[in-house]
Amino acid sequence: MADDGSRPFTPAELSTHTGFALNGLDRLSNQRDDQAHIEGLMADPASRFVVVGRDRPVLKRLDEGYDPLFTRAEAEAIGKHRECALLGVRDGVAYFGLLLDDSVIVIEDVADEGGMVDIRHFVIPGRDDLFVHDLRPLAIEGAFAPAIYGLLGEAKSLLYWHARHRFCSACGEPSDFAGAGWRRQCPSCRALHFPRTDPVVIMLAVHNGDCLLGRQPRFNKGMYSALAGFLEPGETIEDAVRREILEESGIRIGRVAYMASQPWPFPSSLMIGCIGEALNRDIVVDKTELEDCRWFSHGDIVKMFERNHPQGFMAPHHLAIAHHILRAWRDGEAPGFG
Repeated sequence: MADDGSRPFTPAELSTHTGFALNGLDRLSNQRDDQAHIEGLMADPASRFVVVGRDRPVLKRLDEGYDPLFTRAEAEAIGKHRECALLGVRDGVAYFGLLLDDSVIVIEDVADEGGMVDIRHFVIPGRDDLFVHDLRPLAIEGAFAPAIYGLLGEAKSLLYWHARHRFCSACGEPSDFAGAGWRRQCPSCRALHFPRTDPVVIMLAVHNGDCLLGRQPRFNKGMYSALAGFLEPGETIEDAVRREILEESGIRIGRVAYMASQPWPFPSSLMIGCIGEALNRDIVVDKTELEDCRWFSHGDIVKMFERNHPQGFMAPHHLAIAHHILRAWRDGEAPGFG
């Protein structure tokens, strides 16, 4: 196992290069109902806790930077908390995610420009030693090892689900925390509920040496990215790719190939990266979804990565799976559909 806690991988496994994809935890799926074992792990002084409140990680301020890991006593002392879920074990150390009650964190500034980064200011009164911040800019800054972002992303997604699924969807009664945080169960009708992951297809259409990219108004100025959309019930991944590209750009897709995936904790999606063979070139932009959509040559993409495109166009940030799909196509490492 690598020093940063990530699992071993080969260079061909593109998913491992995406943000939030590495944490290397043994999730102990066969021991989650052993309450005595879970309580023993929680009581172990070596165990560490990540804390989430109002869907944001809570960090300790250091003289230089931040620390996302707390002892159990430090985590519980922050304030009233709800669930505490097992995230997994790595190198003999157990990691948990602790969910704060919303009352612990105050929103001081509700300014939000609707961009890709939530800029609202969240604080814990009386705790200047703690920092509450949106996970996305923290990941963009790259202050922590990749395994830490995987840990934070797992905690954020799992605790988000608990915060919003407190009642049984079958009968409406309050549900109970169970399975060390990987299940909720209804004491009334006995229904079982499990954490949800929403599949999203994100895809690069290619044709005769060009690729199709679009941009939304909330994107940073000049940034273009691969098209994306939620996979719907009853669809294959391939059909979702074809439908989404057709809906957003008017481009029909033939062959589709899988490239990589990425856990995306905003709030709890799985990005499924694909490449598709475009069958036509005439673009009809869906203006409700996109601000613009256009074909880019291989030379354009090279310049976008080098940040010297004459029109100021840029590739997505390396945190995003779109960055790695586009880079693989640029480098000739994607399936050859043209």
